Amino acid sequence: MSQSPHEESADDVLASVDSDRDGLSAAEADRRLREHGPNEVARGSERTALDIFVAQFDSVLIWVLVAAAGLSVWAGHTVDAVLIAVIVVANGLFGFVQDYRAEESLDSLRELTAPTATVRRDGRSVDVDATDLVPGDVVELTGGDVVPADGRVVEVSSLEADESALTGESAPVSKSTEPVATDAPLAERESMAYKGTNVTRGSGAVVVTATGMDTEVGAIASELASTEETDTPLQEELDALGRTLGIGVVVLAALVIPLLLLRDTPPIQAGLTAISLAVAAVPEGLPAVVTLTLALGVRKMADENALIRRLPAVEALGAVDVICTDKTGTLTEGRMAVSRLWVNDAVIDVDASSDDQEISEDDDRIARDGDRVDLLLRAGALCNDATLEEGDPTEQALVAAAADHGYDVDRLREQHPRTDEVPFSSERKWMGTVHGDAAYVKGAPEVVLGMASRVLTADGPADLTEERADRIREQVEAFGDDALRVLAVATTDDPTTLGEDAVDPDLTFLGLVGMIDPAREEVADAIAATKRAGIDVKMVTGDNARTAAAIGESLGLGTSALEGGEVAAMYDETLRERVESVDVFARTSPEHKVRILRALQASGHVVAMTGDGVNDAPALKNADVGVAMGIRGTDVAKQASDVILLDDNYATIERAVERGRAIFDNVWKFVGYLLSANVAEVAIVFLASLFGYLVLPAVQLLWINLLTDGLPALALGADPESGDVMERPPRDPDSGIVDRGMLALVGGTGTISTLVMLALLVVTLDGAPAVTPYAMTMVFTGFVFLEFEKLYVIRWLRETPTLSNRWLATAVGGSITLQIAVLYTPLADYFGTVPLGPADWSLIGAVLAVALPGYLLVALGVRRLQSANRGTNG
Repeated sequence: MSQSPHEESADDVLASVDSDRDGLSAAEADRRLREHGPNEVARGSERTALDIFVAQFDSVLIWVLVAAAGLSVWAGHTVDAVLIAVIVVANGLFGFVQDYRAEESLDSLRELTAPTATVRRDGRSVDVDATDLVPGDVVELTGGDVVPADGRVVEVSSLEADESALTGESAPVSKSTEPVATDAPLAERESMAYKGTNVTRGSGAVVVTATGMDTEVGAIASELASTEETDTPLQEELDALGRTLGIGVVVLAALVIPLLLLRDTPPIQAGLTAISLAVAAVPEGLPAVVTLTLALGVRKMADENALIRRLPAVEALGAVDVICTDKTGTLTEGRMAVSRLWVNDAVIDVDASSDDQEISEDDDRIARDGDRVDLLLRAGALCNDATLEEGDPTEQALVAAAADHGYDVDRLREQHPRTDEVPFSSERKWMGTVHGDAAYVKGAPEVVLGMASRVLTADGPADLTEERADRIREQVEAFGDDALRVLAVATTDDPTTLGEDAVDPDLTFLGLVGMIDPAREEVADAIAATKRAGIDVKMVTGDNARTAAAIGESLGLGTSALEGGEVAAMYDETLRERVESVDVFARTSPEHKVRILRALQASGHVVAMTGDGVNDAPALKNADVGVAMGIRGTDVAKQASDVILLDDNYATIERAVERGRAIFDNVWKFVGYLLSANVAEVAIVFLASLFGYLVLPAVQLLWINLLTDGLPALALGADPESGDVMERPPRDPDSGIVDRGMLALVGGTGTISTLVMLALLVVTLDGAPAVTPYAMTMVFTGFVFLEFEKLYVIRWLRETPTLSNRWLATAVGGSITLQIAVLYTPLADYFGTVPLGPADWSLIGAVLAVALPGYLLVALGVRRLQSANRGTNG
């Protein structure tokens, strides 16, 4: 086709695809299926269970540990190797379980498109698999169908489609056989029906013009497939930390082994020292604890209706400083509801913010307009094909308004059965129904107004003068300025004048109904909360600018708006400047949304994108955090997202951001805790080795890390958030988790731990030429208790209430019990320890007392440094 099908006539499109209104023959359809392939949208490569498991070991830290295990086997220390292997495998299994569960959760949420389609083959209507459709097929559509492929409308009878998942438009689109302008945006191509959209009313037929990956949905899927997965800042930093530690281990080994050999140290002991340094340098618990902490956050967020598909997204949420959100179904409820009525020059507000709508009338207006309101709502319910459960959203809103005003709509329709009707059509723009001696009409205000000769007033019907008509037109414009979709309702006592070709049906104008897709009740508060947290909120929607701006203003967003056409016309640098000040982007296509996101990201913003439609998927994929809706969300959107909201509630985003910030605080605490321990371990082992002492063999270092870096560090992940977590500005991702504060913490506490432990070693050695089991046991045990003391100091540093985490107290108590078991049970044979007496415990207590003031001074300095940085960033 030389032209796009939406701009050609229906007959020309049929000719261009070599088809006619009777469709294709079965033989020709088979031939075309072989040529074009199945009508399927590729999901992209899906990870198998094996892929997920193997990915758990793609870490430099893990491979350093594997190398240490191999060296331990070579040196004959099988116990060390087994402990290392157990930690590595346990970490891999846990990460696998979490990732696999996330994939299964996504599978359970997937909604498939129409499995079958009614198509004309060999001149008759037959049902075929939707995947077997080919260009040239003529598909019959009726209310409730899902459009199975892109097609040009060739027949229409009151056909309307909900295209919000593709275009972002909340109102159904009336379909027509007439061509539209070449440059008409997707939302205004009334001559086309698109794959994955829903037929809400009427019937019709389309000739298929595109299938599979050639459809609009397929084009979006192709863009998603071309988008590379990106790591979050925490992922990147942990990988960099792993590489740094790996290099450090190699450098240490290369340095210490020759030094020890020059001192006539036996090669085996030199090798064991190198292994100890490797184990000491690598925080082997770090990948496991990070995964476990994120998983704890995932579990809590799932309880709060946020399903995390990728664990690092939890951390990334804490750094988000811009949320780009779709309007329909995200900020709004995704349904039409009556908001205002107009009768007899009176505007009546309707509470459209909840399912329990009430018409708020004062006593004076009830006296003047109560009957007219009743008649208006009754007419809207009778001139209507919908029910509360199904049908066109606009008509459902009219039924709901009548029901909330006290009408039993089913009984009303039984009492006033329909005897004739004039169906709605996009050309006619009105619908009429006859009920015995009365008839009702609803439709476009200007059309219905032009068909009316009278208007119902408080004194009864009166002539519809030009002055009265102008006032009605002004009211239509006023409703439109408030983003309301407006319908006019009229009646006649002479049904014989109502017909498909009626020119002068002699209508009496009853009033206007203003409808809107109402904002979610809790969204305004959620937006206010995210703004207080330093997060900018921008609406990016396919709706028109007037509707989008009105909704945005009502939710506390700014009134500045930019349309997709303007976005497309801007240079990148200009767009980067404009996106900073614009809060509402309207009439946007998928390409516009991605450009907006990239402009924000180019300015250093960490962007979250929320959405539910197919049109949102490219932006969800490109965003730092993509958040899809679980109920209204399309399969494509869910696949592209990092987070799925199970309740489709924007307010859940605010809670997820709060949870993400709290989790990052906890990650910061245990990363600082782990690294400070490893710095001290390396320094103790290295400095002692220079004097010929192997003070902490690998098995003891692993045990220390297991006790201090295992359950207690994990319990930090359950720490509650501090009270000011949503009053701070977003975290600067460029500063990284290993920031100035952490470097000061690791360096300061690591130095203190090293000094007091070396002092303890000197005291307990008492001049011995080699490390004795007693001295080794004292340093081994003293270090464990020193780490627990430091743990509570670090929690104080981050302003975490001391007694707020019972899991931490339990973990520390359990670890102390295990350490005592190593001293006083047969386990001592495996760890080379000896029992300690009361005097020894007193000495360890003295070491803790000496170290505590130093730890507190370091923590106080770090807290002040962080407060100063926060004030600067804020």
